[in-house]
Amino acid sequence: MEVKVHWIIDGVAEMDVATQEEAEQKVDEALRALIADNKELFENLGARAIQGKAYLPGSEDDIKTQED
Repeated sequence: MEVKVHWIIDGVAEMDVATQEEAEQKVDEALRALIADNKELFENLGARAIQGKAYLPGSEDDIKTQED
C-alpha cells in the first residue's frame, strides 16, 4: 500500500542580532548546514521547502518587520 505523510516542523529561534535580516541569515546558514550534513535523510523524508520570517518580539500573532 502506498501512503504519503505530509509533515511540518515548526520552530522559533531567538537571538540577539542587529537586524532581522541578520537573524534570518544566521538561521538560513544553520539550516543549510544541517541539510548538507544529512542530505540522505532529507531526501528520504521528501523535504521540499523550509521557510521562515523574522519578526519583533511581542507580536507573534501579528508578524511585523522593522520597517513597520
